Amino acid sequence: MNLEQIENSLTTKIDLILSSNEETKLSAVLIVIFGKVPKILMIKKPITMNYHGGEIAFPGGKISNEDYDLMDTAIRETSEETGIVITREQIIGQLKPVTTLNSGFTILPFICILDEINELIPNSEVEEFLEIPLMPLLQTFSNDTEPKHNSIQEMYTFTFENKVIWGASARMLKQIAEKINKP
Repeated sequence: MNLEQIENSLTTKIDLILSSNEETKLSAVLIVIFGKVPKILMIKKPITMNYHGGEIAFPGGKISNEDYDLMDTAIRETSEETGIVITREQIIGQLKPVTTLNSGFTILPFICILDEINELIPNSEVEEFLEIPLMPLLQTFSNDTEPKHNSIQEMYTFTFENKVIWGASARMLKQIAEKINKP
């Protein structure tokens, strides 16, 4: 599947309204898909992070007072963590919100398709960048049976090299797989 076909599968109406209850905090991530052979950009967080340390995730974070909306949050956080500058016009869609179990975040995932990405510049929230071939990654889908992941009904894993992607990021990847594989 090429980048144009993926873009057609993932383009959606953007609805920036997301309400949180008192038990969750609002946040957003940006799913960047790029390259002639489509890849997805993910980051490995340092083990020292307060939330989700050591996990594989998409660039993003919690909303701040300077953000106009959650799309601004996704754009700002992605720029801070990767050095990539994305405009609102480059965002082609979004996925359904995902809530983290351990840290209490409600995450609105946005999607951006780029022909290529330039040099990545990590900040202190990034231990490693992962440029993962998208279609092979989606084929590694499995149900998460790891007890320490606080299993619920919708727990999945994906694997890249020796790294396991689970939790909220895996639930986002599953949404992508469903949209791309839709007849």
